[in-house]
Amino acid sequence: MSENQNTTPEAPEMTEQELNEILKVRREKLAELQTAGNDPFQITKYDVTSTSSVVKASFDTLENTEVSIAGRLMSKRIMGKASFCHILDGDGQIQSYVARDAVGEDEYKAFKKLDIGDIVGVRGTVFKTKTGEISIHATDITLLAKSLLPLPEKYHGLKDTDTRYRQRYIDLIVNPEVKDTFVKRSQILKEIRNYLDSKGFIEVDTPILVPLEIGASARPFVTHHNTLDMDMYLRIETELYLKRLIVGGMHRVYEVGRIFRNEGMDTKHNPEFTSIELYQAFTDYHGMMDLVEELNTMLAEKICGSKVITYQGTEIDMGHWERLTMVEAVKKYSGCDYNDWATDEDARNCAKEHHVEVPENATKGTVLAEFFDAFVEEKLIQPTFIYDYPVENSPLAKRKPENPAFTERFEYFINATEFGNAFSELNDPIDQKERFERQVAAKRAEEPNCRAEVDYDYVTALEYGLPPTGGLGFGIDRLVMLLTDSASIRDVLLFPTMKPLD
Repeated sequence: MSENQNTTPEAPEMTEQELNEILKVRREKLAELQTAGNDPFQITKYDVTSTSSVVKASFDTLENTEVSIAGRLMSKRIMGKASFCHILDGDGQIQSYVARDAVGEDEYKAFKKLDIGDIVGVRGTVFKTKTGEISIHATDITLLAKSLLPLPEKYHGLKDTDTRYRQRYIDLIVNPEVKDTFVKRSQILKEIRNYLDSKGFIEVDTPILVPLEIGASARPFVTHHNTLDMDMYLRIETELYLKRLIVGGMHRVYEVGRIFRNEGMDTKHNPEFTSIELYQAFTDYHGMMDLVEELNTMLAEKICGSKVITYQGTEIDMGHWERLTMVEAVKKYSGCDYNDWATDEDARNCAKEHHVEVPENATKGTVLAEFFDAFVEEKLIQPTFIYDYPVENSPLAKRKPENPAFTERFEYFINATEFGNAFSELNDPIDQKERFERQVAAKRAEEPNCRAEVDYDYVTALEYGLPPTGGLGFGIDRLVMLLTDSASIRDVLLFPTMKPLD
């Protein structure tokens, strides 16, 4: 059986028997090549002088000039003594015209035996066909690697998302828009780094393996260090190490880091993800708000070409940001005013009236946060800062001097999704120690088998003096989803975490 090189839209999907026959034929072709001394896997390099995009963009200067490109054979149309094919390289596709008289009879026979998916090198002159397509008139074609498995049918493509995520290498070959997403991801990271570097920030690296489980709510992955005979944890944040650097005099630092959390998975969460955390001495959370707004507006213009973008059918203006305190937001969207609650009991009664579940001993601050989750977040479609969070759920943020029940903290939301978190950082070591200890005690009470500990070394660092500092953390993956109009976090991770097939 030979493969159909001219797949039509009506072609049925391949049966298992047909697939097995194709595998047999391709391996036989490889064996013939090897027996003849033409093993493609023995070729170690190929002199590539141009790419598909360069040839197309510079046709006026490259016409009738010899070039050599290399890539994957994506189509082949045999027409007697001459044929056409398309080569997919790192930039895109380009057509090649292959004539027996130009390449020689033996090489033309070898060309006709090539399979879709084979890696080839093509040398020839640049020209334009009668239909106006920029092409390469081949004078030499070299098989550089044999594809032993067939690509998905041209018109069926690779649509099954589970297969796409598991076999990203095929996804990238047959779905060009997928590669575009990851090219944009790289551009986004580049622009963020350029922006922060221009502001005087220094990029640093901090440990991924850490010696203790902190009291934060995120559950860590645990491993064991054999030489030290101790359990260690994959980090759930980079914050405490970065702020140690602020103490040490590195007053503007950031890290692009992989973070690991042993928790659930959905369209917005993956167990390992990329975040950026940055810290700037001598500013506060208002300074971080200004940075977030400027950075995101710039990214929309650079990546999408406009401040106004479309995400999953919703138009979002990245150039306009609303700023609301949590108290203001809850009053706006639920009608309940925190300032009307004289006591914690008043707050709990209000929650009961509005069918908001809260713990029996919930404080006013806890009830406010629950009201926010119940009534506000889903309404925050356009870019919005929510600031001044209750101290109960902000263990690392500085209290507001004029209202110690609240902290100088904000989160920002776009399309009803939280994108980042920022503080005026707590720099009082006594207050920090007390909050850590309460946090660890609460976590141990909730999970008796957990091994959460207070990071007393961080408290020691604070005792040497942390200047007033603004801090910000945000996830890269959600940002890439937004700027590439991707519905799932798995669409912006090259190799997302997947459950084994068995």
